[in-house]
Amino acid sequence: MKITFDFEKPLADLQQQIDKIKQVEEKTKVDMSATLNELQDKFDDTKKQLYTHLTGWQKVQISRHPDRPYTLQYIELMCDDFIELHGDRNFGDDKAIIGGWGSIGGQTAMFIGHQKGRNTKDRQYRNFGMANPEGYRKALRLMKMAEKFNKPIITLIDTPGAYPGLEAEERGQGEAIARNIMEMSVLNVPVICVIIGEGASGGAIGIGVGDKVYMLEHTWYSVISPESCSSILWRSWDYKERAAEVLKLTSSEMFKNKLIDGIIKEPLGGAHQDPVAMASTVKKQLIKDIKALKDRNIEELVNERIDKFCSMGVVIDDEPAAPAEAPLTEQAQ
Repeated sequence: MKITFDFEKPLADLQQQIDKIKQVEEKTKVDMSATLNELQDKFDDTKKQLYTHLTGWQKVQISRHPDRPYTLQYIELMCDDFIELHGDRNFGDDKAIIGGWGSIGGQTAMFIGHQKGRNTKDRQYRNFGMANPEGYRKALRLMKMAEKFNKPIITLIDTPGAYPGLEAEERGQGEAIARNIMEMSVLNVPVICVIIGEGASGGAIGIGVGDKVYMLEHTWYSVISPESCSSILWRSWDYKERAAEVLKLTSSEMFKNKLIDGIIKEPLGGAHQDPVAMASTVKKQLIKDIKALKDRNIEELVNERIDKFCSMGVVIDDEPAAPAEAPLTEQAQ
């Protein structure tokens, strides 16, 4: 069953008309090519206009489309071979995060990413892409392995957030994410991060500290989801569209605010329209960056990585500070 969002209804209506005319043409053997061409042109124009003027909330919806390619599909399409590695050597193997060695463009790299499920059973197995502490500890173990063998690291981010359950907190969820952020900032190998879907809060940044951080065109990256932001600020999910706008979570806003290094364009309509083309585009960008980064002086690379993330959110106010208030006299006190 094809998923259609509310804002895509004009396209769905046009497609329905095209399908009906094709059925009539086939049944009656009457040439309807002129009408079909006219409708197809209208469909193409409407589609182009629609997907080049998306709101923040509409981009959030596309990023969650159930047919979007996930980490394993990208790895399958981009890598010549892939060997998955398991476990954090402490508690268990978190299925929400997958990782292992892969070959891309003749270069061996460590691939790490969130993995969601396609059906109910698989979503439960993958915990909806929400990692527990052991997932982040597994990721760190694999990053350290890549550092040991001097291989680049590629992370693919797609999560609604780290798992917020009691058991995750008991096992040190916050500490695991914080340690990953600290350790990733000083890894002595190139690190490239790509947000391929949802990039929510610490769940995303836990594997998101890199020399290059990219977002696919119709993805989002924020400290909180629009629904949660709406429920906190307005005590209701009804304002999620407004929250999506004020959070500035789209790829264009994130690039404008210098929080990412670039935007990777998606096929018209989203990555799910053509996963093969999307994977090919991502692969070209990764190969280009691996080639450029592996020749860099590693000390300079690490220092630039640290400076980049430390400068995020820093605001320099050139206006003179207001004069301090005179202290109260003893009589006034």
